[in-house]
Amino acid sequence: MSATAAEIEREIDALADPERAAGMQRFFKTGPGEYGEGDVFIGIPVPPLRAIARGHRDLPLPQIEKLLASKVHEHRTVALVILTEQAARADRAGRRQLYEFYLAHTASIDNWDLVDISCREVIGGYLLAKGDWAPLKKLARSDSLWERRIAMVSTWTFIRDGQLEPTFELATMLLGDDHDLMHKAVGWMLREAGKQDESALEAYLAEHAAQLPRTALRYSIERMSPERRAYWRAM
Repeated sequence: MSATAAEIEREIDALADPERAAGMQRFFKTGPGEYGEGDVFIGIPVPPLRAIARGHRDLPLPQIEKLLASKVHEHRTVALVILTEQAARADRAGRRQLYEFYLAHTASIDNWDLVDISCREVIGGYLLAKGDWAPLKKLARSDSLWERRIAMVSTWTFIRDGQLEPTFELATMLLGDDHDLMHKAVGWMLREAGKQDESALEAYLAEHAAQLPRTALRYSIERMSPERRAYWRAM
């Protein structure tokens, strides 16, 4: 018989580390006016949270929903890891259900690590199998920072399949985004695209390097030779 969300929360809470939690509160910018304002950490690193999630990977969606509603960041982390575990094993209908559930709960996916740990499998994986990345464009236009990051980071799945167009098009859509977390996401995905095809990345940069935020450009060229990095920084 499946555990309840409350039982899983108690299992997570038993690993709490107040000293580590204080550092995580600062690292994830939970102070007033910061991007993670109000988030609550109890000080547990990701590996033991993944272990807990694996032990409950068949948790029903109503219980996952309860975990996602928690104020505690680590509870939501476990909920999202369970979703990724389920998405990796689901058939087409199951993937669609998880995709729709995820998009209905983006208000709870409200920090960059929660996005990055989950969206590539649940969102990117579903859209890749469907052969349709147009929904990512809608997310990229969202007022929500986290939905925009979901859009950008989900292109990773297409990159791994050799499809770079989604990454380049969304990066262009997001050129005017003023948030540092989006600059990092754009640069990260451009760098991943460059791993697949550095000449394609260079062609993109030839058109857009001067418009890219400094952080995005720096991330995108990290794997290039020192000479090429210097060339693009000069842009």
